[in-house]
Amino acid sequence: MPTPSLSTIEFRKALGHFSTGVTVVTVEREPGKIHGMTANSFTSVSLHPMLILVCVDHSAKILPMLEEKKQFGVSVLKQNQQAISEYFAKGVHSAEAEHRLGVHFRRTSSGASVLEDTLLQMSCKLSASHPAGDHTIFIGEVLDAEIQEGEPLLYFRGEYRKIARHS
Repeated sequence: MPTPSLSTIEFRKALGHFSTGVTVVTVEREPGKIHGMTANSFTSVSLHPMLILVCVDHSAKILPMLEEKKQFGVSVLKQNQQAISEYFAKGVHSAEAEHRLGVHFRRTSSGASVLEDTLLQMSCKLSASHPAGDHTIFIGEVLDAEIQEGEPLLYFRGEYRKIARHS
């Protein structure tokens, strides 16, 4: 049975029915200068070896940095970090805005820059990249990870959400 044709808007709306966590992918573009991008197209790939993937739009500023540096951080945001997600979803960054939002970076033991005070921080080494449509799929080998307490920030049907516990 053939699949009905979807417009890009209908396709995006359909995919919005899959809830995701929210991450910020970070790359040190030059010493002490970190660039980040909000990404919800993130998932685990393999346990042996430990691999994750993140999809990056071809027009994203971070794309050439990932290709050049071959090392990146992934920070999984907590439920109270929606403003940080919105900030890194924009292409323009400033030290003033990061200070106002309480954004602080740190270097992991493997050398990747990550956001402090997030649910999870991972250091990754670029393992492979694959152009796919208007995005590139980056596969990262996870070098280390640090887990913090808290609940995740979720994204569902175009809105940020929180986990609700059922009694």
